[in-house]
Amino acid sequence: MRNASRKRTVTASLPAPTGGWNALDSLADMPPTDARFLENWFPSTSDVVIRSGYTAFATGLPGQVETLANYSSGTQSKLFAWSGSGIYDVTAGGAVGAPAVTGLTNARWETTNMANSGGNYLYAVNGVDKPRLYDGTTWTAIDGASTPAITGVTTTTLSNVFLFKHRIWFTQNGTLNAWYLPTDAIGGAATSFSLQGVATKGGYLMAIASWTIDAGYGVDDLLVFATSMGEIIVYKGTDPASATTWALVGVWELGSPIGRRCFMKYAGDLLLICQDGLLPMASALQSSRLNPKVALTNKIQYATSAAISAYSANFGWELLYFPRCINIALRCLLRRASVVRR
Repeated sequence: MRNASRKRTVTASLPAPTGGWNALDSLADMPPTDARFLENWFPSTSDVVIRSGYTAFATGLPGQVETLANYSSGTQSKLFAWSGSGIYDVTAGGAVGAPAVTGLTNARWETTNMANSGGNYLYAVNGVDKPRLYDGTTWTAIDGASTPAITGVTTTTLSNVFLFKHRIWFTQNGTLNAWYLPTDAIGGAATSFSLQGVATKGGYLMAIASWTIDAGYGVDDLLVFATSMGEIIVYKGTDPASATTWALVGVWELGSPIGRRCFMKYAGDLLLICQDGLLPMASALQSSRLNPKVALTNKIQYATSAAISAYSANFGWELLYFPRCINIALRCLLRRASVVRR
């Protein structure tokens, strides 16, 4: 009678998953340095470290913090949080006091900083309330009769704001119209810039950004518009009113952008979070439909697609650059009723 074979236990040593999260390959084809699940861990070059958690920075806010913006001048720096129906100065941290601004419809605002000969300013719009302008001391509700004033457009319809080559640009709610102010101005007559004859798929403008690129004649900043239908429209130049200094570069079709905070400047490139994933413009406008691997989220594309399918309508999708970990965080922000420092 033959003796039954004895089972043997074989041990194996696997390296730390420094390759990061892999939601693309099957488990059998996955490199040993990749992780099928990676929650609250950050890969480095030689190991993975656990997420450090958080400490409360500012407390006592009435609701979720849905917008954070900094104001910076040569003499002061402030941090403002939009919560509930107000804007709160949370620069010093701790328990917040009375709001600096009250009576707002919501806390979902888009912001930009600007400086001119008159000082430094923080502009904020949400497409429902009057835009707010902070000059280091006072918040001003901007309309056609305020000081400063914006004329030519109903200011409560301005839903996004961006500074490009000395001009403040706005998008208008539910339209393909952009508006811009005079050079170095924080007020004045707004001029309409319609993309109705350029955007062939309809929809409305979602976001504006600048893209730094060398197009063969030297490095230049281009103005990029994203529509709700996924059209990326790029212009170059300085004065939109002059055909000699302003021109259309091109129109591209990508996946529809996710939220108004879909752009992020990253070095000389521009990143876009859309239904195709997280795309760098320099590569995406050349070959994204032919080669989907240009997406920075290619390795976790299935997980990204699932999250976008389930939660793309939720407010708070945003790209954040975290230089301490050299990490780009893509997340749907579900902010608690307090500002936290990670």
